[in-house]
Amino acid sequence: MKTVLITGANRSIGLETARQLAAQGYFIYLGSRSLENGNEAVAQLKAEGLTNVEPIQIDVADLTSIQAARAELGQKLDSLDVLINNAGINGAMPQAAATADTQIIRDVFDTNFFGVINVTQTFLDLLRQSEAPRIVNVTSGLGSLTMHSDPSWKYYAVKLGAYGPSKTALNAYTVVLAYELRDTPFKVNAVDPGYTATDFNQHSGPGTVEDAAKIIAKYATIGADGPTGKFFSNDADGDGDEMPW
Repeated sequence: MKTVLITGANRSIGLETARQLAAQGYFIYLGSRSLENGNEAVAQLKAEGLTNVEPIQIDVADLTSIQAARAELGQKLDSLDVLINNAGINGAMPQAAATADTQIIRDVFDTNFFGVINVTQTFLDLLRQSEAPRIVNVTSGLGSLTMHSDPSWKYYAVKLGAYGPSKTALNAYTVVLAYELRDTPFKVNAVDPGYTATDFNQHSGPGTVEDAAKIIAKYATIGADGPTGKFFSNDADGDGDEMPW
């Protein structure tokens, strides 16, 4: 049975991604900052008949927590097939580029950018033991510089000084990592689930968690002929097609 680690998976898109992949027969390690919340999420999935799921405590903004999760997982398995870097924060408001408190920006980057790097680097050795390792970095359309430069884009006016730039940086890291792993079985992609109604945005988005998770699961399970080093988005046309950087 293939194995998956999903960060920030105790609710919303992360939890739904865990649900969909578990239903496809993957064994899910459901990452959560709070083990109590993780246990509650796992209990919910098991009540639905999905028994191939287990909680693991991991705070992506805390390197010690990441290393502890790696040690725990290393006692359970010799390889990891899929890493989904889903955990993220919006950050405190306001985020005007000219006036935002730089500590707010640092906090957002610690989770959305440096957290992804630390998790990826820490678990890379287990991923290397997989025959078909996959990494999905959950990003946002607000990280696209091309779209931010297009006045006709529906989200053109949504300019945040911390959140958007953190995802732009994440996209850049995805490109570099995919390039470094280009001659291996790895597939590394940035995936934007689209503007989805979740706790993250006070349920203001038009998309559903089911559709959001579907695109993440799609690129977490691509075959050997699948893309790598690309940016895909539900906001491109609703079908998870390629998004411009």
